[in-house]
Amino acid sequence: MPAPEAKDQDAASPVEEPPATDESDSTTADDERSAFEKAAESEEDVDPRTIPQSLDGTPPLGDEIEYPDYDEERHEIWGTLVERQMEQLPGRACNAYEQGLDVLDITPERIPPLADLSARLEDATDWTVARIPGLLHEKDFFNLLANRRFPSTDYVRDWDELDYTPAPDCFHDIFGHMPMLTQPEFADFYQLFGQAALKAEGAERPALEAFHWFTVEFGLLEEPEGTRIFGAGIVSSNEEVTHALSDQVTKTPFDPDVLVDTDYEVYNLQDELFVMDSFEQLVDGFRDWTSERNLL
Repeated sequence: MPAPEAKDQDAASPVEEPPATDESDSTTADDERSAFEKAAESEEDVDPRTIPQSLDGTPPLGDEIEYPDYDEERHEIWGTLVERQMEQLPGRACNAYEQGLDVLDITPERIPPLADLSARLEDATDWTVARIPGLLHEKDFFNLLANRRFPSTDYVRDWDELDYTPAPDCFHDIFGHMPMLTQPEFADFYQLFGQAALKAEGAERPALEAFHWFTVEFGLLEEPEGTRIFGAGIVSSNEEVTHALSDQVTKTPFDPDVLVDTDYEVYNLQDELFVMDSFEQLVDGFRDWTSERNLL
């Protein structure tokens, strides 16, 4: 298992299938592998929970999602995770994220029903929650995003994985991702991402994975009060939430062409992140980058 300081892997993260290549095209094969594929090569034992699954039909959506019979220990774990992040977010999280927490009414008391969260998201930005069984294959993931459906698990990690879980869980999905989906420009960007990713081929695929990593998962935003966090991998990580704004991290101005060619660690604290001036800049930058490649 990766080190405890590594980030929470996301059920809603794109997981790419290895491209079909032959031995004579080894350079291209290496260029087209995702960071997750490269990292997996160094793992002796693969956690079965990190093996992507394909959906068998349409997953439960919105008010179709049944609320699991959680025991009190699950709620206690949820409460511990939420409370310790809430203590660190003031002065670090961007305004849009904090407003999203309020819109969704996320509290440490009990794990919120996905159906209720879906209703609030639908009112805010016309997104719907889809309950999924675990990590998804990329086509299922992108199809859901392209149709403004956010894929979320409904189970929470155990105590021994409090700081890091290699498997997707509802704390990362709900607390990390959903607040930003109440922000209209970010919500529109995420749908565009799904639409573009469905058309991506070859080296465009890991490039889009990098785009996702440095924005959706580990994005920073410049606000009048200073640099703030909004990426789901930061706001849901006990260590990254303080590390990301520290002097140990290089802060680079948002530039899609630079971003997609930047290496990153999938199982360690980040040492370089990108700072956006606004979510409008994110949308415009993504449109320009994908339009140049006929992905949108």
